[in-house]
Amino acid sequence: MRGKNDQQQAMMFVVSMEEMIPVSHPIRGVKKLADVQLARLGRVFDRMYSTTGRPSIPPECLLKAGLLMALYSIRSERQLCEQLHYNFLFRWFLDMGVNDVVFDPSTFSQNRERILKEDVARQFFDGIVNAARGEGLLSSEHFTVDGTLIEACASLKSFKPKNEQDGNGDDNKKPPQSRNEEVNYHGQKRSNATHVSTTDPQARLARKSDGKGAKLSFAAQVLMENRNGFCVDISVAQATGTAEVEQSLELIRRQRKRGVPIKTIGGDKLYDQKTFVGELRKERIVPHVAAKNSCSALDRRTTRHKTYEISQRVRKRIEEIFGWMKTIGGFGRTRYRGIQRTGLSAYIVASAYNLLRISNLLKAA
Repeated sequence: MRGKNDQQQAMMFVVSMEEMIPVSHPIRGVKKLADVQLARLGRVFDRMYSTTGRPSIPPECLLKAGLLMALYSIRSERQLCEQLHYNFLFRWFLDMGVNDVVFDPSTFSQNRERILKEDVARQFFDGIVNAARGEGLLSSEHFTVDGTLIEACASLKSFKPKNEQDGNGDDNKKPPQSRNEEVNYHGQKRSNATHVSTTDPQARLARKSDGKGAKLSFAAQVLMENRNGFCVDISVAQATGTAEVEQSLELIRRQRKRGVPIKTIGGDKLYDQKTFVGELRKERIVPHVAAKNSCSALDRRTTRHKTYEISQRVRKRIEEIFGWMKTIGGFGRTRYRGIQRTGLSAYIVASAYNLLRISNLLKAA
């Protein structure tokens, strides 16, 4: 019998969002873990806001909104707020009721400075890493470092000579007649020494390898533990060409200060240089980096051991972190300008990756 399409809608209905989310849905485990770490930051949140005045949007809600954007590949805060009007799963994750008014996208911008000032995103990320360590999911001895380029939120058209930024350019030059002025760059040499972006002055022109196009970018470094492939630390810096090695050493020292007994560090051939290998040996860390075919800083004292072979096999898993953060987490191109805001986004996206990893591993155990 053919069913009828009833156009008459119910005037009143009772709905429980808790019952609408399947019990086996992976987002349940992520929410539970995130709520525990956010509750731990309660005192930090109290310091961020005045004790008087109109109540704000809870900072826990804003941080979890960032997790949603990474987990569901939402490209902007405006799009997230649009989906909150009709997506019950998103409302449930943010602890919003069916009748709660959706906050404006500008709320993120207004509260971002508070989050940056108190370094909340880093504390949230560290809490998740400590939770994974408490579950016995992390290695405390064997790690891998690697870096990648994150495209800046700036166009190459904004990369202009520095003398134009100082007001010393040609005063008789005619202003552009349209938004996309026709400019011929052939024959012109552009470098970070002579040019700067007017959109994001902290971005630097860089390319991944020979033959690749240069783009305005930031350098992101990740420290991965080798047992289950967790991201235990992350940083964002200017793409200076030496940032990958310098920031990797900083990540390693940061873990050492926290009492993590690092024994080995894996890496690709970029790290096979006297500076990096020498610094690791000063810290009494065995450098398990890929050896170059010639002029290698390593010798048979390191490469002959079975543990070196294992580190070389496991180190490639760090590409899974970069792959997830760029394709799913939307971190291939930053939404924000400047190192600080891009670093804030890096912590949130890395937190989403680790939360999903913990949830899946605990479920499989």
